[in-house]
Amino acid sequence: MRRRTFLKTASAGILAGMLMPRQAFAYMPVNKNIGLQLYSLRNEIQEDLEGSLEKISNIGYVKLEAAAYSEGKFYGMEPAKFRELIKKYGMKVISSHLTFKDEEVVQVLDAHREAEIKYLVWPWIGQEQRQSIESYQKLAEKFNSFGQLCKENDLHFGYHNHDFEFTPIGGQIPYEILLESTNPDFVFMQIDLYWAAYAGQDPVKYFEKYPGRFKLWHVKDMKADASKGMTEVGSGIIDYKKIFEYRSLAGMKEFFVEQDVIEGDGFESVKKSFDHLSELLK
Repeated sequence: MRRRTFLKTASAGILAGMLMPRQAFAYMPVNKNIGLQLYSLRNEIQEDLEGSLEKISNIGYVKLEAAAYSEGKFYGMEPAKFRELIKKYGMKVISSHLTFKDEEVVQVLDAHREAEIKYLVWPWIGQEQRQSIESYQKLAEKFNSFGQLCKENDLHFGYHNHDFEFTPIGGQIPYEILLESTNPDFVFMQIDLYWAAYAGQDPVKYFEKYPGRFKLWHVKDMKADASKGMTEVGSGIIDYKKIFEYRSLAGMKEFFVEQDVIEGDGFESVKKSFDHLSELLK
């Protein structure tokens, strides 16, 4: 199921870091640092939310990103109850993927504050919104407005890319339009490293050109064959050892394993990515 279809049904210190050696970036023990985007296990969660959370916790994940907010609820639960359910299994939801209408903003902010979710991420834009540079600029204005409201409520607002943002329009790269037209004080980027690689982009070049803008990352790997399909981290061709060396320059605060398409058992898949990252980031 495509992300936009799932969303529709389920949810109707930078300068200092830049000057430090890359290897000097301080972070928590790795098993406390690896996050999981719950969209990866959407089918399992739909069948058994609590059972899935228990299995995710047993793998070692402690940070989560939600993907099913709708009308003031998360996965059909009131924010406080959802927060306590996650806490029961020793985890915390750090971020949330959602779309919403202008008139829903107050409810969105209230729900995320109550759930103690500090990052709100816009995960997708429809084809009608990406027809021209002007449409991207208009979208950037909207994001600036949302981002300012989030900041005023001690929250953070960001945008998650796919591959289409890197397709030039009139000689300009839409992703760069979004970066340059949004206020860094109000809007961050959640860079999906797989989709950037799928589009033939080197994320490190973006970290160097726009330092500090990429607070959240999505981490998944790419198959070596012509399909360029998704696979578990460590099973593909993306050089995550190199990319993670630049996490301080990028401004990365959190990262989440995500795999939109999983072949085989979902829990085994996200465990494989977890285990590889645990070893890679020792």
